[in-house]
Amino acid sequence: MGTRYELHGELLSLLGTADLPPEKARCYFQPPESIKMSYPCIVYNREPPDILRADNLLYRRVHKYGLIYITYDPDDPLIEIIEDRFSMCRLSRSYARDGLNHYYYDLYY
Repeated sequence: MGTRYELHGELLSLLGTADLPPEKARCYFQPPESIKMSYPCIVYNREPPDILRADNLLYRRVHKYGLIYITYDPDDPLIEIIEDRFSMCRLSRSYARDGLNHYYYDLYY
């Protein structure tokens, strides 16, 4: 498992925006409400980690992220590519609102 910065780099490569400046990359980590997002985009945040204990000692910690892929296209191939790219990722729910499709993933990285 890597750092959040390594995850961010992988998400940028999935979007194909790794060479763009940060304000145009369309990958947002815990964005403030004042930010104007461009679509399609990925928004993600940290969630409580998955912790395994043995003999009351920390045995393993895996960081968990809530990841949302927002797109206009309900058949966007990136919906499945995200799950294929990360071995510990699953689509948990989806919905459409205001012409945008939101896909929520639980991602352990």
